[in-house]
Amino acid sequence: MTDWDEQAGALVREFELPTFPAAIEFVDRLAELAESEDHHPDIDIRYRRVTVRWSTHSAGGITDKDREMAERTSALAAA
Repeated sequence: MTDWDEQAGALVREFELPTFPAAIEFVDRLAELAESEDHHPDIDIRYRRVTVRWSTHSAGGITDKDREMAERTSALAAA
């Protein structure tokens, strides 16, 4: 979890992908993961950079589920 920052009650990380299509493919894989877990991040796409924010709005901040999803997101980016 060292690659993730805690900002305003969320786990935040920026990923830089090699190309715009690679960034979109990463977001597509992340969307599939989020749907399968019924837990959805905030995602910001800027060309090859994708910023992901995990938090649980109903809990008012970061939960164990957010930490798990952040780890799984890192694994998706590394794949």
